[in-house]
Amino acid sequence: MRPGLRQAMADLHRWAGLGPGWLLFAVFLTGSLSYFRPEISMWTRPEICAAEVVDQTAALRSAQAFLERNAEGASRWLIELPTPRLPLTQVMVWQPGGPGPHYRHELLDPRAGTVVQARPTFGGDFFFYFHFDLHMPWRLGRFLVGFAAMAMLVALLTGIVVHRRLFADFFTFRPHKGPRSWLDAHNVFGVLALPYHLMIAYSGLVILMMLYLPWGADRLFAAQPALFLAEAGQSIVPPPDPGPAAGQSDLAPLLTEADRRWPGEAPGRVDVYWPGRAASRIVVTLGDDQRLTHAGERLVFDGAGAPLPAEPGQVRSAPARLERVLYGLHLGRFGGWPVRVLFFFSGLAGAAMVGTGLILWTAKGHAGRLAETLNLAVIGGLPIAVATFFWANRLLPTGLAGRAILEGGCFFAGWSLAAVHAVLRRDAVAWRTQFAGVATLFITLALLDGVLTGRGLSSGDRLFAGFDLAFLAAGCGFALLARSCRARRGGA
Repeated sequence: MRPGLRQAMADLHRWAGLGPGWLLFAVFLTGSLSYFRPEISMWTRPEICAAEVVDQTAALRSAQAFLERNAEGASRWLIELPTPRLPLTQVMVWQPGGPGPHYRHELLDPRAGTVVQARPTFGGDFFFYFHFDLHMPWRLGRFLVGFAAMAMLVALLTGIVVHRRLFADFFTFRPHKGPRSWLDAHNVFGVLALPYHLMIAYSGLVILMMLYLPWGADRLFAAQPALFLAEAGQSIVPPPDPGPAAGQSDLAPLLTEADRRWPGEAPGRVDVYWPGRAASRIVVTLGDDQRLTHAGERLVFDGAGAPLPAEPGQVRSAPARLERVLYGLHLGRFGGWPVRVLFFFSGLAGAAMVGTGLILWTAKGHAGRLAETLNLAVIGGLPIAVATFFWANRLLPTGLAGRAILEGGCFFAGWSLAAVHAVLRRDAVAWRTQFAGVATLFITLALLDGVLTGRGLSSGDRLFAGFDLAFLAAGCGFALLARSCRARRGGA
């Protein structure tokens, strides 16, 4: 007998959520942390004392002076101007082919234009890149995350069809009822941030759509991939021949023109293609902290600082504008701290939705030992890995060679130990042990951070006090989870 629509949707919902569920949990958790990427980058560099943002013109002048001294012959400079969230100047340098590094990234003091003296670390970038490429080689991680996002869209839409009383069930929770309690929790977390879950999955696919569906662009722009990026509004077409040396004009006056064109809004970055050459191009891009559109308007100048007429992509088509809006929605930078906090907790709700769905599946006895092991290794192990990363940032010697890479290694080492523990034992005691371990790591980090850095809760430093309070809250939350664990098959 052929199953009905709801039964077919239920089966599809189950398998679409179960297959990539463990990966989705990791993407949601690390993606939520990425909303505070600049703040994490500052916390992981306690040697830097946060200060008020200096005048952008002065910061640009000091960055240009640094690049002229240290990046001679570069094919491109990218200068990220300081913001209140990250009051440092970031410079990126691309060198043409030849011996030595082809790419360099530095953090500069915006006043002095010197490299900041702080411990090597990836900071918030570690979680940001993990959430969409898993730190895997080539593009494998991005393909896996894209597959998981597509499956998530299927699971969300089929879940809406299956749960006819979805919003009514949002107000229903029956504790200590076995699988029924996990179903209620799954419904609550699913409905709590349903618009966010739909938006984040779809916009994530749009951002990387050319990776998943490259054939149209390959056919139309096979010989000129840079032209496609320009017409999509993501770049300009750099001159193929840089021309002879001509000296680099002063970049700072270009900010005056930007202020005239964008009153009340601040530029976010300055790109210089072939600096110091006759065919140089300078691009000033509007910051995206005050607008929904990511990497929105930009001004293009020649090497002497004279404005150039509109190029392909400066006047964007409707599809290109929509793509930039979805990108801005995904990043959540447009609405200040209220939007970041809302998106952060919505992302955690997404992780909880996935986690409770996975536990519900095993609690019903439908899954085997592998699924039970993966539940514990991911749901209990990934928070251990996150806490281990923060601890590694504080404990690894600051002058250690390859220190930033070793921090990431500690993240994966902590996760691996949790996975080994999950293989050896999968009962309620194991869940209680891992949750208690997470609680201990976060609470002790909050209590000892001031001792290790001198910038804890009692220092009056708002950034560090906020992190310590967040660590305490996370530790207390996991302590409650550890206490609530009960002996039951396949779950916490």
